[in-house]
Amino acid sequence: MELLMVITIIGITTAMAVFQAQTALPSIHADSGMRVVVAQLNTARALAISERRNIEVDFVGTSVVQLVRHDIPNGTTVLSAIPFEYRVQFMQFSGVPDTPDAFGANGPVDFGNASTIMFTSDGTLIDQSGVPLNGTVFLGIADHVQSARAVTILGATGRIRGYRWNGVQWSER
Repeated sequence: MELLMVITIIGITTAMAVFQAQTALPSIHADSGMRVVVAQLNTARALAISERRNIEVDFVGTSVVQLVRHDIPNGTTVLSAIPFEYRVQFMQFSGVPDTPDAFGANGPVDFGNASTIMFTSDGTLIDQSGVPLNGTVFLGIADHVQSARAVTILGATGRIRGYRWNGVQWSER
C-alpha cells in the first residue's frame, strides 16, 4: 500500500512537471532566438573592429541572420548564416508596443529606410550611405505572444540590448 502511494505521488509530480515544462518551452525557444540575434550582432561588430572591414548584417527570409564581410578592394564574403530553431521567426505581435528604446516598430526588422546595415571598423552601425542608424529586430513564435522578444541596436555606439515581453511591458534581458 505504501509503495502504491509513493508511485502515485511520483506520477502526479511528474505530470505537473511535464505540464509546466510544455508551457515554458515557447519562452525558452524565443530566448534561444534572441541569443542568436545578439550573438550575430556582437560577432559582426567585433569582426568589423578587429578586421578593419565593414561587416554587413542581413536578416534573410523569416528566420536567418547572415554576416557578410566587405572585402577590399571589392567583393564580399559570407561569414555565417545562422537560422533560428523551434519555429522562432522575425515577427511582431499585434498589441505589443515598441521597446523602451523606441527605435521603431514598423516591421519585424526595423532600421528605418535602410536597405543595407553594417558595422564599421569603429563599431558604429551605419546604413548604405554611411549614416549611423538605430534599429530593432522583433522575433517570436506565432500564436505565443509571451514569446515576443526584441533586440535593439544604438548605431552611434553599437550598443545591443535584448528585451523580453512579459505580457504587460518589455524587460531588459
